[in-house]
Amino acid sequence: MEFFRQLEQKYLPEQIQELCTLERLPELCDSIDSLLEHQGEQGEIYCLWGRFKIHRERIKQGVRFSLPGCPNALTWTVTAEPESLVIHCTINRSEHDPDFIESIDQFVDDWLNGLERNLTRGS
Repeated sequence: MEFFRQLEQKYLPEQIQELCTLERLPELCDSIDSLLEHQGEQGEIYCLWGRFKIHRERIKQGVRFSLPGCPNALTWTVTAEPESLVIHCTINRSEHDPDFIESIDQFVDDWLNGLERNLTRGS
């Protein structure tokens, strides 16, 4: 399944890569309670679904985060498109429990709100 959100403003990929670090995850997404530990581009978070290992990777136009131990293979990207910022989240299933789908929608909304809040502050 795929989930998308867009912020209709132009940002540079470097702005996204600089802002979206492991250390800043709890301030960027209210669904992520804390960064428990990290070393380089890998760490562990506590989020609305529990405790998970997390990987961060710079990609063309932004960043990708993945939860390698997640049973649903949850992954999301934040990218700077020509006229907008795009959050794209995926899981490895075409259907799922409605409550879980609602929690992913909330997660992606939290990312949109956190990015909008932090980017307008000039971070």
